[in-house]
Amino acid sequence: MGGCAGRRLSDSEGEEANPAVRPPPQDRQGTHWKNAVGFWFLGLCNNFSYVVMLSAAHDILSHQRAPGNQSHVDPDPTPTSHNSSSRFDCNSVSTAAVLLADILPTLVIKLLAPLGLHLLPYSPRVLTSGVCAAGSFILVAFSHSVGISLCGVVLASISSGLGEVTFLSLTAFYPSYFLLLTSPGPQDPGGEGEADTAARQPLINSEAPEWKPGSSSHLSLQERWTVFKGLLCYIVPLVLVYFAEYFINQGLFELLFFRNTFLSHAQQYRWYQMLYQAGVFASRSSLRCCHIRHTWALALLQCLNLAFLLVDVWLSFLPSIYLVFLIILYEGFLGGAAYVNTFHNIALETSSEHREFAMATTCISDTLGISLSGLLALPLHDFLCQLS
Repeated sequence: MGGCAGRRLSDSEGEEANPAVRPPPQDRQGTHWKNAVGFWFLGLCNNFSYVVMLSAAHDILSHQRAPGNQSHVDPDPTPTSHNSSSRFDCNSVSTAAVLLADILPTLVIKLLAPLGLHLLPYSPRVLTSGVCAAGSFILVAFSHSVGISLCGVVLASISSGLGEVTFLSLTAFYPSYFLLLTSPGPQDPGGEGEADTAARQPLINSEAPEWKPGSSSHLSLQERWTVFKGLLCYIVPLVLVYFAEYFINQGLFELLFFRNTFLSHAQQYRWYQMLYQAGVFASRSSLRCCHIRHTWALALLQCLNLAFLLVDVWLSFLPSIYLVFLIILYEGFLGGAAYVNTFHNIALETSSEHREFAMATTCISDTLGISLSGLLALPLHDFLCQLS
């Protein structure tokens, strides 16, 4: 692939269709939009179980069993610290424990994916992802203990990780998904040819091709290593973005507790998670409006967010929870923008021969950053909760 600032490499010349048999422009545009909507729903459904488990992390760790063998979490508990000597209202275990259960299986899947996952057809991958997602909700809903609930979280992680690497790899066969989101221009030579090709293989109402000329299944180890080195300028910033934001989410959210508000601790935590996900959702859907090429700037801003909120946890200088709400919404904007712009830039700068491998490889970035943040958030939680 080309460098981070290099021109887009395209292999679409050999795939140009005969002008006489091209579909009408209006039909092609309709097919492109169907593809985009299809991938949008796939991403929405794939992230659902993962996000729900993280948003419920505080409740999962506060899980109680009420009489009558029914699961119960007090919706408005009186804030009482588990550690009476601490100025924080801490659970005995950090919510980073739920994060690790929700991310480590995904990390394993993404580490192994570039080595051989392409040999498994897309259909059984999607089926496995769906079954695991359903199983995760059933297990958590009917669990009697935190341990059983964490097993359900692991199933959600398997579903999300397998689905993410599958759907991102699948976009290599539908270049119009990314090309549709930004207006074609001089920087995007060959885009029309690829869009024509994608119009002949719509995502909806058809089977995805298991292999085609340009698939990365035949790449040698040397070629894969060369492509990987070229991806580092995107992988490293994305790792930093996700490390910073999930260190905030699972390491600091629980400690950003305001006693001078009508919201209980659990409710504050849910609002933090909801606002973060709202910011991510909005920015991941905004590529057509705003395209950011230098994703390292987003990594820098996210690290500044982390430093600011870490100082606030230590000194408690923010006077209102609503200021924290705004910062968390902004944090979500940065995280979503970093993700979608990273993969959009890779889609534009890789050849069709390397694109499937590049997508599958780069998607390990967010998972690696999240895993590192979870590992560091656990000891931080214990340290801060011991402060008097």
